[in-house]
Amino acid sequence: MQNFNLLSISRSSVSSVRLSLAVHTKGFTYMGLLLLIFLLALSASATVTLGAIVQRRAAEEELLRIGNEMRAAIYSYSRMHIGAGNQFPPSLAALLKDPRFPETRRHLRKIYTDPLTGKAEWGLIQAPDGGIAGVYSKATAKPIKVGNFAAPLEHFSKAESYQDWKFLVQP
Repeated sequence: MQNFNLLSISRSSVSSVRLSLAVHTKGFTYMGLLLLIFLLALSASATVTLGAIVQRRAAEEELLRIGNEMRAAIYSYSRMHIGAGNQFPPSLAALLKDPRFPETRRHLRKIYTDPLTGKAEWGLIQAPDGGIAGVYSKATAKPIKVGNFAAPLEHFSKAESYQDWKFLVQP
């Protein structure tokens, strides 16, 4: 009989130890779950921030491509005329269909939207003859890219905002 009492005592002590461990592990599980949620939220916010930077860098590259294309179109328009000196386009629409020639001459396929503002509105740089000598973005943010610009755009490295990135044809 004594063995039986020892068994019952040990069983009750084992069950009380199990109960004690179960109560304490629930707290650890809860803390572990909170830590996991915190780490997931932290990594999600870092991913969103990184995604925004990657998207803005892509928009900058697109702005450089579009700006150079518009500068080349203004250059093409200004060099394609009869007479002395340069003649700059009176508007961006004149780059789409040059009104100076009877046949259709296109210097630009379309007026692009600014990838940073999402609008087809560009800042215009006036030429001495009253036409348009260049364009720039109306975005006011500070550029991410601050170096390694191509030869005609080295001055972009000193820009304080995207408005300082001027795609200009020198008269």
